[in-house]
Amino acid sequence: MQISSIISMLVTLWIVLVKASHYDSISAVLPNVFIGDLQDAHVLRCLQQSGWWNGEYVYNSSYCTWPGITCDHAAHITEIKLSNLKEYSSDRNVVPNRTLAKLNFSCVPDLLRLSMHHSRLVGIIPEHIGALSKLTYLDLSWNYLTGQLPLSLANLSQLVELGLSFNRLSGFIPQGLGSNWKSLVFLYMSSNHFQGPIPLSFLNLTNLMHLHMSYNYINGSIPAGIGNLKNLERLALRENNLTGPLPSTLFQLNKLRFLSFRYNSITGSLPKALGHLTNLTSLILSSNQFAGPIPPEIGNLTKLVFLSLQRNKLTGFIPLEFRNLKELTRLSLAFNNLSGPIFPSLSGLDRIEYLHLSSNHINGSIDSDIGNFKNLIELDLSNNNLSGIIPSQLVNFKKLTALNLSRNYFRGPIKNDILNRFSYESFMGNKDLCSDNDIFVNVFPRCSKHNPCKGIAKIMRIILPISIFLGFFFIGLLLLRVFHLRKRRVQHDNTATKNGDILSIWNYDGNIAFEDIIKATEDFDIRYCIGTGGYGSVYRVQLPNDKVVALKKLHGYEAEELTSVKSFTNEVKTLTEIRHRNIIRLYGFCMHKRCMFLIYEYMERGSLFCALRNDAEAVELDWSKRVNVIKSVAHALSYMHHDCTPPIVHRDVTTSNILLNSELEAFISDFGIARQIYPDSSNHTIRAGTNGYIAPELAYTMALSEKCDVFSFGVVALETLMGKHPRELLSLLLSSSSSSLSAQNMLLSEILDQRLSPPRNVLVARDVVLVASLAFACINAKPSFRPSMKQVSQHLLARKGLLTKYFSDFSLGELMIPERLLDADSETGTTDVQW
Repeated sequence: MQISSIISMLVTLWIVLVKASHYDSISAVLPNVFIGDLQDAHVLRCLQQSGWWNGEYVYNSSYCTWPGITCDHAAHITEIKLSNLKEYSSDRNVVPNRTLAKLNFSCVPDLLRLSMHHSRLVGIIPEHIGALSKLTYLDLSWNYLTGQLPLSLANLSQLVELGLSFNRLSGFIPQGLGSNWKSLVFLYMSSNHFQGPIPLSFLNLTNLMHLHMSYNYINGSIPAGIGNLKNLERLALRENNLTGPLPSTLFQLNKLRFLSFRYNSITGSLPKALGHLTNLTSLILSSNQFAGPIPPEIGNLTKLVFLSLQRNKLTGFIPLEFRNLKELTRLSLAFNNLSGPIFPSLSGLDRIEYLHLSSNHINGSIDSDIGNFKNLIELDLSNNNLSGIIPSQLVNFKKLTALNLSRNYFRGPIKNDILNRFSYESFMGNKDLCSDNDIFVNVFPRCSKHNPCKGIAKIMRIILPISIFLGFFFIGLLLLRVFHLRKRRVQHDNTATKNGDILSIWNYDGNIAFEDIIKATEDFDIRYCIGTGGYGSVYRVQLPNDKVVALKKLHGYEAEELTSVKSFTNEVKTLTEIRHRNIIRLYGFCMHKRCMFLIYEYMERGSLFCALRNDAEAVELDWSKRVNVIKSVAHALSYMHHDCTPPIVHRDVTTSNILLNSELEAFISDFGIARQIYPDSSNHTIRAGTNGYIAPELAYTMALSEKCDVFSFGVVALETLMGKHPRELLSLLLSSSSSSLSAQNMLLSEILDQRLSPPRNVLVARDVVLVASLAFACINAKPSFRPSMKQVSQHLLARKGLLTKYFSDFSLGELMIPERLLDADSETGTTDVQW
């Protein structure tokens, strides 16, 4: 009887299974133990079909133990966290892309958290994501998602945080999207392609604390309903197409700490009510159309750390109330129409690190109070009406790395200590400045020629009669002397012409004679030779006054070649017309039909090429020094391309042509094939340069542009970071095959010079990532997609923001999307990656 009962039960069960048309039919009649097994199998099948997991564990372990999955006590999946998790495909080299559409979200109805940032997501956000009705946390940022937002996202009524930033999402944001997000606290939608106005449904998110919609195409005005968001602490709408004035309701948000509307077209005046936002630490309203005076009420914002109002149409004085902003470290009021003095409005702001007031009508002097700004890192007061002397205290500012006082009305001497520390370009355009430094004799007049005496007219009346008498007397003596010298010169010129000898020395504190060179090198003995190249040899020359210089002498047979002579004269011509702190200084040259040489400033540490290939020197050239080398080269090239008229293209930027002094500072050398670029000329050229550094477009076109140097710079930057020429990496990245994708999946830490430990300091790590990102932008196969050297230089100077994740997690593919590297909304700085 018992056996027959069991048989009967099994038959009944079989009939039920046959007749059941779907899962719910089974669950209505089966015991719980069977239901649980069936549920597990259903979930397992969904997860396997998603393709998000590829390890062997997919087939031989419980999904609750899979990487990134968290279950509750009932084996219900409550969290999926695949951020930065790399699941390799079968060939173990390629990290496959993931798509949201492949996971049936109805299989995980208890999911509370879905974290997928940096997960290589592609495709659209599917409609069925709305099935996750219990979801409280959804982060899909830093991926490659496209298409429009599905309205089904509005079904996620339990959401507390939603992250969609740094994707390629587009279209209008559905107006009803936020209607059910009553619990939402954090909403991040920056760096996409959204357009249209701010949805009115967002204005009812009364629990919202962070609203980030920067770097989109949001248009229209800022709605008055913004005042409903009483708990808002961070509002970032920078780089959109917003218009109209700031609504008065905005200033009711007294919990705001961070407010940024940079790069929009907002109009009107700056309201006095800004002073009500007393919790603000960052106020960024730059690059808009604000007009009128700066309201003194901004002085009420005593917690401000960062204030940027640059590139507007502001007028009037800097309010005296700015003295109350004691916490301020960054202040930018540049490119406005402000007038009046700097002090006393900014007196007492001793924490200031970045002060940018350029391109205004600011007047007065800076010699009295500037000494209190001991923490300055950048000071830009250029293009104003400032006068007086340049304060000697500037040399005591240990942190000051960037100084620009150009195009003002400063007068008097520039201290040698200041000139030696900062580029002379920092002082250009001040016609009454002078210097007795022989190095800058062609840039600034000698101070000895300046007479500071106010009573000069009275003195002239006394000495004028005596001067007239003495003048006639000395003129007679001078005529006799000129006659005598002319006679000797004719004799000397006959000899010089016969020998074809031209020796010219300048920009050097001392006298150098041809005989001194011959004696110091013992007629160019090989013992003094420190390097040999295709065109000549380089000698170390110690002069009679113990000064050491470098001498590049053309080989004898090269001196007779027309192309070599042209290269020689081109280098002389170029280096006599340019002057930059990171370009090798030419002291003089000798041109003789059998002996041609150039005399340079001596660089103790040789070339960057040699330093990178010597293990001991490479280790000494740590990450910080390598970043500084790359920065120096970038600044020099930016000067050549953008500050010289016409621009100069080097055409042979290589690590062999970058020299290092005793402090491991970098200098560009070897201008033998440099060319000036004229805007009204075709600028065609023959292929020139060094293989491995030549821009790829020169293989099929002879059109020369600055972007050729940009490519070479990118190669040099990568070589400096890698410790070797990036030949194989370039081949992979510039190919159109799948090998390019394989290279993009490589980690930055894998290609860096392995002789150095990874950078431990967060700021140094940030700089290395930034340099690598700029380098990859520079080696783009399409010249138009490369940044200019000015943009590269500016980004290296800014060096703001923090890394978005661990240094060791950055892939090369991410470095090729520069806006993804740094926290663009950091309260301590901003990131302007754009070209």
